[in-house]
Amino acid sequence: MSQLNRSNSEKLFETSSRYFPGGVNSPVRAFRSVGGTPIFIKRGDGCTLWDEDDNQYIDFCCSWGPLILGHNHPKVFSGIVSTLQNGASFGAPTRKENELAALILDRIPFIDKLRFVSSGTEAVMSAIRLARGVTGKSKIVKFDGCYHGHVDSLLVKAGSGLITFGTSSSAGVPEALAQETIVLPLNDIELLTQCLEQNKAEIACVIIEPVPANNGLILQDKVFLEALRALCTKNEILLIFDEVISGFRVAFGGASMLYGIHPDIVTYGKIMGGGLPVGAYGAKKEIMSFVSPEGPVYQAGTLSGNPVAMAAGIAQLTECSAPGFYEALAEKTQIFVEKINNHASDNQYPFEIVSIGSIFWLSFDGKKRIIAASDINPDMHNFNLLHHALLEKGVYLGPSGYEVGFISAAHDEKTLAIASIAFCEVLDIIFNKNK
Repeated sequence: MSQLNRSNSEKLFETSSRYFPGGVNSPVRAFRSVGGTPIFIKRGDGCTLWDEDDNQYIDFCCSWGPLILGHNHPKVFSGIVSTLQNGASFGAPTRKENELAALILDRIPFIDKLRFVSSGTEAVMSAIRLARGVTGKSKIVKFDGCYHGHVDSLLVKAGSGLITFGTSSSAGVPEALAQETIVLPLNDIELLTQCLEQNKAEIACVIIEPVPANNGLILQDKVFLEALRALCTKNEILLIFDEVISGFRVAFGGASMLYGIHPDIVTYGKIMGGGLPVGAYGAKKEIMSFVSPEGPVYQAGTLSGNPVAMAAGIAQLTECSAPGFYEALAEKTQIFVEKINNHASDNQYPFEIVSIGSIFWLSFDGKKRIIAASDINPDMHNFNLLHHALLEKGVYLGPSGYEVGFISAAHDEKTLAIASIAFCEVLDIIFNKNK
């Protein structure tokens, strides 16, 4: 039974249910995975959230990743306000687009040009179209357990065979379109090799989250990613890294920089917008020359390169460019994670936090190494208990056991210590209750 007053959130959800499907504008927000009614957020500052009932939480959702500096960062805020004073949108080029592009391209050597869009999903959709336009081929390969936004051809799940064309995982996606997508298991070099060699005449591209972080945190062996790069090159198939989550998060240049493996096309989002809607896709100039108006691959967007989003991105990525920024973020994350993992290990709880950089995921599979979507225990009962218990202790996680958490530069040592104690206390409650 909740001890928190949530009456205002409950009333707001009752109202929103009359306006929106499920009462929300993105499915996971509805709290159906964990049960109960969603918390309506009123404001955020630093690493702290306040809901509409004035309950206070340490935030590990960070708007699902974009807020690497925390909420309401003064430089991001100032950039937004000063730009907004000159107008919100023009549908015409602005200086801000050049500034953000230069900030990115000067620090990421494997792309020459990029195109700004308004979301990570739009970036992925455009990257797929570009790959098809460049190669003249139509089929794509994705991996089971990787999420690439709500693009029709990527809303597919694995079929019944080892190498199989996908089947629709959402109503409204025609099976004929799903058949253009081949779904493979992660971390299986032998099967990957077989698939690409047998179907190279039809496959335009392979797309992967190099840090799969939307269905648990399924860290891949570097050797698998290296093999993927080599096989795509050998078979004249374009490799797309979906770095919407990992870009500017595990390193400035994302997993591509962290692992030293360069894709042909890369997609970004989230952090790049400083909390405002933005995405981008980029590649070498030879590939980007296929994009309209230079080339035949059409892509456009009314709010692409929106100056307010550009200003937020400039402010945020400038801070992320500071020497030692990512090292400091990874170090504080490691300390936080190790404290909780040591407590779980000392008490022989079947629980472990998996992490990379400032991304972490709660696994109730003990120390079992998760390298494929099928390795994850679908029973989320313990996570649901943990989620609600942590809310009572003032700790906010995304409301799904498959989602990852994030630590920002605003999470200081004292706050993380408080949060780690809360985690340990909740684990004690859950596992002692289950005895």
